[in-house]
Order: sequence, then structure tokens, then C-alpha cells
Amino acid sequence: MRLAKYLALTGCCSRRAATRLIRDGQVRIDDRLANHVDSVTLIDTPEGKRCIEQIYVNDKAVRPVEAKAYWLFNKAVGTDSRLLDHLPNSLIHLLPESPRLYPIGRLDKDSRGLLILTNDGELTHKLMHPDFGHAKTYHVQLDRDFDDVFLTSMAAGVSYKDVTTLPCIMQRLAADKYQITLTQGLNRQIRRMSQALGFKVIDLKRVSIQSLHLGDLPEGSMRPLSSDELTDLLDSVGSAESSS
Repeated sequence: MRLAKYLALTGCCSRRAATRLIRDGQVRIDDRLANHVDSVTLIDTPEGKRCIEQIYVNDKAVRPVEAKAYWLFNKAVGTDSRLLDHLPNSLIHLLPESPRLYPIGRLDKDSRGLLILTNDGELTHKLMHPDFGHAKTYHVQLDRDFDDVFLTSMAAGVSYKDVTTLPCIMQRLAADKYQITLTQGLNRQIRRMSQALGFKVIDLKRVSIQSLHLGDLPEGSMRPLSSDELTDLLDSVGSAESSS
């Protein structure tokens, strides 16, 4: 197995991040620096699958491959999606020690709603890669009422700074609230789209990613995906990948 794929399977990082770490000289195999053509051989141990060689990332030994885990988390406003120990409001303080989970993508601190937590690096790669165009749906409240011209303008794509967003699906939920489904993942995209049209977002909640829905999971809580949810999610990702 290629080294980058193995690192992704351990949950250490995504495959793309592993490739960057190897390129930057931050990965060792035993006592030598790794390179991008290195492969590893896996063996079964009581702790999980590991490779015969000892792998280090930033001088820390990489742990064995844990069984894949998939959880749904309802992030509250104020929780930082970055897994940084020194931040008291970091998501890392809410996660179990085992299995080691990390979020697929982020929600900024001012936003709330659905995060997928996993140790599956391959799924992370497929959901994060912009070429696959996966759908994410949000409920958004603005600082005042808007008209149908706003909905049409948002759906067609909005220009701000040096970008023009791709067309998206818009639906009115209330006089000052809408639902938006994006296939892009630009930084603070919804807030900047709304701002470019003269409005301020005062509440932003992600309610679905692909086939997976937040439902009535309480804020700040997490649960494992059901077998049906996981099957539908993996099928939707596979279908999107094959059609891209």
C-alpha cells in the first residue's frame, strides 16, 4: 500500500495532507525520510492493522489503523472546528479518545449544525475534493426581510472579491430566512454572498451533506451513523465520483 494512503487510513490526516507532509520532509520510515513512491506492508495486530516499518509524522509514531468509524455531530455556535489542544473551545475537547475522529471540513465558529466525524481518510478526500461537487444544505437567517430578486440573484451566482460563485438552489423559508444548497465550499461563502447583496447573516445552520441529514439530534451531541445512513452516504459519494 502507498504510504500516503496508509497514513489516511490511520486517521492521521487525509491523503492529500499526507502527500504534503511527505513532500515537506515531515514523514519518516524507521530512520530515513520518506518519499512519495514509498509503500508499506500491513500486518494484523491486537491493536489493529499496522505496517511492518515504524512510521513517524513530525517525530511522533503513527498508531495502527483503527476500525473505520462514522459519526454525526451537531456543532453549536462558538465551537471551533479546528482540532487544536490549546483552544478551550476546540472540537477536540468534545471527541472521544478512541476511536480518533476528525471532522470532514469545517463550520466557522459563528455557524452551527451538521459535521461528519470520521477516521476514514478516503471518504474525507472524496467529500472535500472540489471536483466532486457534493451537495450541502443550510438554513440561513438574515438581518431583515428579502425579496424574490435576492433569491434569484443568489441562485444565479454572486460575485465578490475575485470570485463568482456557481449556481445554487434557493428556497424561501420565511420573510427573512432561506434554504440554500451548495456544491462549492468557498471560505465563508454564504455570508459573503449575502453581504455582497446587502444583507448580513445572523444565523447559519447546516442541515445536510449529501444524503445525510441532521434531523433532531440535540445541539452539542453526536451519534454514530446507522448502517442505512452510512450505506446511502457511501453510495452517494461513489456515484458523484464516478460521474465527475
